[in-house]
Amino acid sequence: MADSRFSVLSQFAASDWYGFLKGVEKEGLRVDRNGFIAQTPHPEALGSALTHPRITTDYSEALLELITPVCSSTGEMLESLSNIHRFVQRELGDEVFWAASMPCQLDGDASIPIAEYGTSNIGQLKHVYRQGLAVRYGRMMQSIAGAHYNLSLPDEFWRVWQQALGNQQSLKDFKSDQYFWLVRNFRRRSWLLMLLFGASPALDASFVANVSHNLTRFDEQTWFGEQATSLRMGDLGYHNNAQSSLNICFNELGTYTSTLHRAIHTPWPEYEAIGVQRDGKFVQINTSVLQIENEYYSAVRPKRTTNRGEKPIQALDARGVEYIEVRCLDLDPFSPVGVNASQIDFMDLFLLDCLLEDSPRIGDAECERLDDNYKDVVARGRDAALKLCRGGERALMSDAATQLLDQLEPLADLLDGWNGGNTYRLALADQRRKLAEPDFSGVPSARVLDAMASRGMGHREWGLDVSRQHQDTLRQEGLDAQVLADFQALSETSLAEQRQFEIEENEPFDQFLERYQQA
Repeated sequence: MADSRFSVLSQFAASDWYGFLKGVEKEGLRVDRNGFIAQTPHPEALGSALTHPRITTDYSEALLELITPVCSSTGEMLESLSNIHRFVQRELGDEVFWAASMPCQLDGDASIPIAEYGTSNIGQLKHVYRQGLAVRYGRMMQSIAGAHYNLSLPDEFWRVWQQALGNQQSLKDFKSDQYFWLVRNFRRRSWLLMLLFGASPALDASFVANVSHNLTRFDEQTWFGEQATSLRMGDLGYHNNAQSSLNICFNELGTYTSTLHRAIHTPWPEYEAIGVQRDGKFVQINTSVLQIENEYYSAVRPKRTTNRGEKPIQALDARGVEYIEVRCLDLDPFSPVGVNASQIDFMDLFLLDCLLEDSPRIGDAECERLDDNYKDVVARGRDAALKLCRGGERALMSDAATQLLDQLEPLADLLDGWNGGNTYRLALADQRRKLAEPDFSGVPSARVLDAMASRGMGHREWGLDVSRQHQDTLRQEGLDAQVLADFQALSETSLAEQRQFEIEENEPFDQFLERYQQA
């Protein structure tokens, strides 16, 4: 930890610490009782996937995305996420909410229904964007699920922090620069999160039925990476050749948004060959490297809430960075809601320390080393002999991980001293215990393989069994009558809002799309 910035923070009075603002977006597939991806439409009882603020869909009609509001504590956030899950589980009927990041049984692209959002122009835009992902990358990789963790610090903190550092920028520019400071250090350390929270070492054989790979056979229906932590974040997960040419710069806001803007307006030959329409129907938004900003896959994103019809980079340029979205977290299959309290508290500690550590700008050479570290832990994170490049030298990953956890101790003590209790010390101790087990047997990826082996089950069978257990737990817990009524009202309101959008619009979609891309 950089003494200068940590020492500045340590001079704060407890009343100067305003805590974290946090939320989570948790994805998960609907599957039938046999563990096959659901072919049914988004349940009407869950409202409109276009306008519901808490329940929507990601890529597929079967891929739910549950969204908490911004919360001021881990307990509040998890209770909100649990309530959304309880409502969803109540309305799924015979279907099951898949607990793992890697998908259930599939039968090729055709078995993965693309999400539908109605006939409004914005609804059609969302659908065409997903069609574009299908023709560019195929649908299989889009069936993978994860948890996105959103974190920000309140403006009250930023004002005190800015004054303490003697900074004279506008608050908007100061916050953006500080969030990018955090992001640069996140990129330097993100490999640690793949070791501590990677939980997708195995997958169903149907996922790689027509794909070459170097996985090991677990059983007739399952392949696994012998030392992998997260197949979701590896070569079989989110990646593509076009995006490897982007060189997105995470050093500052202006270069970040300009690089994304260039990608959205730079044609890519393979996508030009596909074309925008096929048989009179739109199959992608454009033929550029990226259709829209959201197509860029990264472990972290600086974000800003958008207004209706506003593009993400427009919002960032106009109002600066509002929060950080961590996108590399696998679902925790041992939790009924996919994340757990200790994990979230550790993430807060980890991210705040990224703000305190010295954060020089990342050059091309360092960027390549960071990418290699990340890929190595994703693919071989349970290899005791794995070495990473840190500070220009090769170091054992286990030693590097221990050093990073040691570095977090003073900050955990400081936060617990301000808040009272042992929240952050306990979260840190939980991560230490994972690394204390021989051969990394305490990390989630090892626990998944152990659980499958001890039950004599492959990925499909074990995933379905765990998902049913979580469903039973959440259904038994049930919902408070008022909370249930509030969710039912949200569903009804969202459906009415979608209908109103569709009634009011009269602009042809092709004209809307042209105007959208020129904005």
